[in-house]
Amino acid sequence: MLLAIDVGNTHTVLGVWDDTRLSAHWRVTTRSERTSDEMSVLIQSLFGTSAEISKSDISDAIVSSVVPSLTRTMVDMTKALFDVDCLVVGPGLKTGMPIRYEDPREVGADRIVNAVAAYNRWSSGLVIVDFGTATTFDVVSPDGAYLGGSICPGIGISSQALFAHAARLPRVDFVRPEHVVGRNTVASIQSGLVFGYVGLVEGLIKRIKDSVDFEFSVVATGGLATQIARETSVIKKVESDLTLDGLRILHLRNRNRD
Repeated sequence: MLLAIDVGNTHTVLGVWDDTRLSAHWRVTTRSERTSDEMSVLIQSLFGTSAEISKSDISDAIVSSVVPSLTRTMVDMTKALFDVDCLVVGPGLKTGMPIRYEDPREVGADRIVNAVAAYNRWSSGLVIVDFGTATTFDVVSPDGAYLGGSICPGIGISSQALFAHAARLPRVDFVRPEHVVGRNTVASIQSGLVFGYVGLVEGLIKRIKDSVDFEFSVVATGGLATQIARETSVIKKVESDLTLDGLRILHLRNRNRD
């Protein structure tokens, strides 16, 4: 079985693949100060929640990380806990996708993983919108090249900034209000967050459409993808496990590289 780990700035997502079947997956808070020993304890406790897998089942591992301090932690953890050498998504890894960024090393590992997974599934022009700590838009051409995209502050960051820097505004949950025109402060903030991000998505998708010469579908992933997709017709697909699937594909393409 393959242990796939996606380390994001806010959450770390882990999944166990049995060939093409996702046997188990978990989402935990990312803490950059965690040691490999602490991660070992955490993962063993997570495994204890699943009747389908055990420590001895793990034969391979791959990690995508945007938190440099945790990349080595995950590599050390998988070696100590499972005695496997963990593949790291980054320079030197075969992706099967041309990267048309000015400096390919600058592209976040998670963005490439998502693009690989989406193109592997649909083989068409695509825009992948990932609602994470940052909201990212990644454009893939019909012939499978990664072209670049946009990066915006994520919904959580925007909500936290509003609460932190406006003394009289409360922290609110990301919930769709009954009306666009809020009649109290909480509803007004929720309107701005929910419908404001819908407008952001629709506006950027329109601008991307105007700037490329091919048709594309919009795929959403990330924690709040489903909520945003309900409010707009531009998002055609929601795939919550897109990143984990991309890690599985990249492992398959690189497992015999040595």
